[in-house]
Amino acid sequence: MPMNRIQTYADLSIRRGCGFALLGIATFMVGMASDAVLAFRSGAMMVSLMLVVLLLKGFRAPRRNYKTTEAWILMDKRHGLPESRAQQVFGSVLRDRYLWHAEIVALAALGLWIIAFGLRAFGPVSA
Repeated sequence: MPMNRIQTYADLSIRRGCGFALLGIATFMVGMASDAVLAFRSGAMMVSLMLVVLLLKGFRAPRRNYKTTEAWILMDKRHGLPESRAQQVFGSVLRDRYLWHAEIVALAALGLWIIAFGLRAFGPVSA
């Protein structure tokens, strides 16, 4: 049961961060709405950067002290695991969840890149 609880709080933590990042990206894209190609290209670049950050955090998660993670704080600093296994379990769960979220973000980035290239290739010809 502790693994499910850790996964739930890890997802909450990661999704909160991704949500704030996407809010900023969407706001920037709306601000660039006068040039759709530039707006989508900028959005694609920023979502791609978010993908890189998630991948880096995922690969770093097993070595990061679990007591410095937001998931640990959200769990009220209690996990119900033997202390000898806690770091391994937290690191493994966090790595899996970061990489799972990175896959979703990669699909979003791909979609934005396709839209940006499509608008550029098939959009209206400027005089």
